[in-house]
Amino acid sequence: MNIQQLRVFAHAARLSTLTEVAAELQLKQPTVSFHLKKLEEALGVELFYKHPRQLRLTDAGQTLLPYAKRICALLDESGQLMKEHREQGRGHLKIGASYTPATYFLPPYLAAFQAKYDKVMPQMTVKQAGTVINLLREFEIDVAVVSLIVRPFDDLEIIPLADDDLKLVLPYNHPLAHKETILVEDLKNESFLLHEHGSTSRELSELWARDNGLEWRVIMELGAIETIKESVKHGIGIGMLPWRSVTREVQAKELVLRELPGNVQQRHICLAFRKADIMAFHVRSFIQFMKHSCL
Repeated sequence: MNIQQLRVFAHAARLSTLTEVAAELQLKQPTVSFHLKKLEEALGVELFYKHPRQLRLTDAGQTLLPYAKRICALLDESGQLMKEHREQGRGHLKIGASYTPATYFLPPYLAAFQAKYDKVMPQMTVKQAGTVINLLREFEIDVAVVSLIVRPFDDLEIIPLADDDLKLVLPYNHPLAHKETILVEDLKNESFLLHEHGSTSRELSELWARDNGLEWRVIMELGAIETIKESVKHGIGIGMLPWRSVTREVQAKELVLRELPGNVQQRHICLAFRKADIMAFHVRSFIQFMKHSCL
């Protein structure tokens, strides 16, 4: 068993065919097959079910996968650390971010970080918070900035950076927009536009409705904040959005923000990274920069 075999295996576990693996690793397909066969021979188990069109892991392959990913990630990190010694801090910083931090929070911090560390090249992947956390666990990214309900994780360090509470968002001409304090009872006959399932915003919205006994009418599920805002502007329904995503529209008197009534679960924009990780210079630098800038 060698590192090249493990690297080919890790890619094969993520992709569907040997052709895709070969293309991604810039190898010939017989070379990919050779490495996978040698790895199975060395371990004495089958790692993939024999299927002509699709790669599918066996139970043994599922067991090996997290170890292979970690070994490859550690090798990449050690190579990056040595590269830092050669190139004085140059490197790619793989950041994962959920939608609100990526759009409405991170850009000024990234600009300031790059001005200070001009040899670091940030690469940002934007997904739902849960997906980003999984990418962090799987060593696909170095660090995450996500909107979360703050809770402990056994394997991750979670540091709240800023509040990111949800607010009611109404069209400027909505009857409730002129009430300073909106009650749960006021919302019983309203139509709501919500984030799609899987987002932190959707989880919080449903927690809020349940905790306050609101049997609401959800007329549309949307994946993008900008789409929800435009739909609210046109009177389709009421939205529940992070306050910082609507500041421009509130200032322009296109939308109105009001506090959620009743019991409200708070959420924060958080910095997340793996515990007990060997961090490259640019990863350590970004974590310290965000702590110093936000806390």
